[in-house]
Amino acid sequence: METPATVMTSGGRKEAMARVRLVPGTGAITVNGRAVDQHFPKGPLLTLIRQPFVVANVEGRFDVVADVRGGGVAGQAGAIRLGIARALLVVEGEFRSPLRKAGLLTRDPRQKERKKYGHKRARKGFQYSKR
Repeated sequence: METPATVMTSGGRKEAMARVRLVPGTGAITVNGRAVDQHFPKGPLLTLIRQPFVVANVEGRFDVVADVRGGGVAGQAGAIRLGIARALLVVEGEFRSPLRKAGLLTRDPRQKERKKYGHKRARKGFQYSKR
């Protein structure tokens, strides 16, 4: 398997957008110039980000340099995960089937629902008082 020198892709989730650069290396992940465990302090988010490598069975073979903007930490982790999955697809087309089965190539379409007039939030109405 011949790997290109560098692969650049992007991913998004909710309001977060990530630009991901995949470089052959030792498995180091850098987010916004910091180590991934400094940017995402919670363990499940780190597992989420590493999931494409586990599914494709290429752990420790690529370094990731990600620049992510917008959204919260969960949305940012999802955006990076999608970017990594897309980058792995560019590296090797045979990864498409396992990544697709794991649902890693589909962008999550869910967005925040808009607030409606006559309501406190998108669906919650104002408190009703009978007396």
